[in-house]
Amino acid sequence: MSGDQSLAILFPGQGVGDPGVADLVRSERPDLHALASELVGADPFERIAEGTRFAQPAIYCASVASFERLGRPAAAAYAGHSLGEIAALAAAGAVGDLDGLRVAAERGRLMQLAAEAAEPGGMLAVGGRRGQALELAQRTGLSLANENSPEQFVLSGAEAGLEAARGEARGLGLRVKRLAVVGAFHSPDMNPAIEPFREFLAAIELNAATTPSISGATASPFEPDPTEQLIASLTSPVRWVEVMRRLDSDGARRYLDVGPGRVLAKLVPRILDDAEAESADAIQEAARA
Repeated sequence: MSGDQSLAILFPGQGVGDPGVADLVRSERPDLHALASELVGADPFERIAEGTRFAQPAIYCASVASFERLGRPAAAAYAGHSLGEIAALAAAGAVGDLDGLRVAAERGRLMQLAAEAAEPGGMLAVGGRRGQALELAQRTGLSLANENSPEQFVLSGAEAGLEAARGEARGLGLRVKRLAVVGAFHSPDMNPAIEPFREFLAAIELNAATTPSISGATASPFEPDPTEQLIASLTSPVRWVEVMRRLDSDGARRYLDVGPGRVLAKLVPRILDDAEAESADAIQEAARA
């Protein structure tokens, strides 16, 4: 491992954002902003709410720009939540920043196409125990898509199943929230994206990470060729609890959420005892104070 042996750096996925991050990207990484606009045919920050084909490249750019503003700190390990894996791999030296953006944009495009081709669906956040979430998914024909903390899970699937799960969860006294996404991500609905994504990745220069980066699909370090783990993340659940426990077992004690947002920093104490967590957003606020 390289860098601060107690530090792990975390990169968020879709579902986070702040309109101000567009200015951050233009300031810190105008090259990324220009390429993202070229790849999607528009400024992705202006259309981020229109779907994952805009949101994924925008969030990737924002995370890399935030990492740049922090001085690209070295760490013992990196990890990303879903889409955030690509930024984590860029930080770990497995892919160049620009190629990482190309991967994020194609991933978002293919996932949106798969969602549009499938039966209408989406994702539902559920509070409760893992067993409750699993039983709820099984009874309603949904997939367990994210394990964000020991008491927060996301289910993914068709509209009818989501409505049934929402009603059952409320009947059990569980917290539920529909997520603002265009499809059933991390579920079999994403199967049509697998082969075109594999073909696309074959043309991208992917290398062994120089610093460990943990896959959310396997909760283990990415292989020297990360292709198959990146592909698995399309349909596999995000095993974030296991990712964090792997980082902890490898010696991480401090966690930095580069953002945008503070979602991952807030999850750290819900998963690990005696761990320190901070966010780039909080660091910047303190610097301005």
